[in-house]
Amino acid sequence: MIGAIATGALLFIFLAYAIPHFIVAWFYKTKNLKKAYNAEWALVTGASSGIGKSIARKLAGQGLSVVLVALGDDLLDATHKELSEQYPRVTFRKVGVNLGKPGYMDAIAKQTRDIDIQVVFCNAGYVLTGFFVDVPADQQMCNLECNAVSAVQVTHLLLGRMRAKKLRGCFVYTSSAAAMIPNPFSVLYASTKSFLSAFGASLAAEVRPHGIDVLVFHPSPVATRFYDKASLLPLPCHAHKLDAMEFFKKFAVDPEELPDTVFASIGRMVWRDVGPTAICFRLLMKLVDYNLMAFATAVFAPYMADFKRYAKKDG
Repeated sequence: MIGAIATGALLFIFLAYAIPHFIVAWFYKTKNLKKAYNAEWALVTGASSGIGKSIARKLAGQGLSVVLVALGDDLLDATHKELSEQYPRVTFRKVGVNLGKPGYMDAIAKQTRDIDIQVVFCNAGYVLTGFFVDVPADQQMCNLECNAVSAVQVTHLLLGRMRAKKLRGCFVYTSSAAAMIPNPFSVLYASTKSFLSAFGASLAAEVRPHGIDVLVFHPSPVATRFYDKASLLPLPCHAHKLDAMEFFKKFAVDPEELPDTVFASIGRMVWRDVGPTAICFRLLMKLVDYNLMAFATAVFAPYMADFKRYAKKDG
């Protein structure tokens, strides 16, 4: 009797998770955001490469003009030129700012004040690795600013404008499978992604009645510059490739494969797990209590190769 109840409970937990994902995956096609919200402009942070660039390309393909927000470097210039040539019928604006250093909002506000942005993708982010205490505090704060605070600031500005004009639209946040489990040696990355997931889920309830959708998606590893050591970072910092990161990189997918799945989920879900790693992590945490997982990770961490490597560096 007890076994049957336990089996039934596990089946219910699995179905409660799987059914919404199955419905969206099989019955909904990619959503045309221009038509859905009668929109003309979108904004994407972290738009110069990887997921951000693929999203910007998809938006332009739907006829939306796009504000590209990223580090003001040659890569942003190249992306702006490439997309402008590929989609001559829409307009691209580039805003070259460092989202890891406060002050970027002045440039974003100024360069978007004459347009109505109704589709927003807060995608910028990067990872710092190593023991938390060994990475200088200023680098940690830059990571916090880029991964989490910038999304809050951009959302507050653009949501306020949308509400003032009673415009419909959407906000989409790139979280991570790392948000679901404890992540030693990349403490702030997991923490900021967990924040984004909770932020988006909480915000969704406030704005949906006004015709504004919120989606947080948790991608499995994606083959982007994220893995190219420090190339994605806004300042010199620790950038060792963790053993776990290298392992999951083997399952990385091309960023061009993501937009269709993400666009199909907007307005139909609040959280969307994409790819086998994210799905497996989510199901694991339905079976194992987070507190138990955190304690077990703390107990066995000293036996991990990354722990031994960093401990050796500390002498």
